[in-house]
Amino acid sequence: MSNFSFAVLISGNGSNLGSMINHIKENKIPGKICCVVSNNPEAYGIQRAKDAGIPYEIINNKEFKSREEFDYSLVKKLKKYKPDLIVLAGFMRILSNVFIEAYDQRILNIHPSLLPKHPGLNTHKRAIESGDKYHGITIHFVDESLDGGPICAQSKIKINDSDQKKLETRIHQLEHELYPKVIRWYAEGRLEVNGEFVTLDNKKITLN
Repeated sequence: MSNFSFAVLISGNGSNLGSMINHIKENKIPGKICCVVSNNPEAYGIQRAKDAGIPYEIINNKEFKSREEFDYSLVKKLKKYKPDLIVLAGFMRILSNVFIEAYDQRILNIHPSLLPKHPGLNTHKRAIESGDKYHGITIHFVDESLDGGPICAQSKIKINDSDQKKLETRIHQLEHELYPKVIRWYAEGRLEVNGEFVTLDNKKITLN
């Protein structure tokens, strides 16, 4: 898909966005980022978009009365960019059906745990406190459930100690490697949703 383009939705630092920008420069992701959208006017990721010359939009969720109103505005704003895929990269909003239906099976999210373990927030802390041997990341298509939806890929590391900061740094490294790879699979038409599971090159993805 040579004209492939995707939109990246952020709320904060945008380190995954930075990784995607680098992968595009190195021709490891075909296509381009058509726009970056942030719900947080203070997000550092906006500066990353500016520096890379990528169009950006700020839609402050605090200016809307409901989740649905915000999502309507988001859908309307994205229409002019015509993205083939929506990539959530630290986007701290639960999307409503308004948005999910507009981009059905075209929204990817990354979550810092080995789903279905530890959905929600504070995953590094919870993984350590639960005595988990392994921690990792999950990339999945978004549906109506919280951190649910068909899984595309996972990557894991061994938990060596109880240092939460160290663990978080190691998890970020996994994210920056795996997320661009999954976006490339999608751009190349190799990744497809088949009901509750995902296929890569027509083979069902199985998790470790």
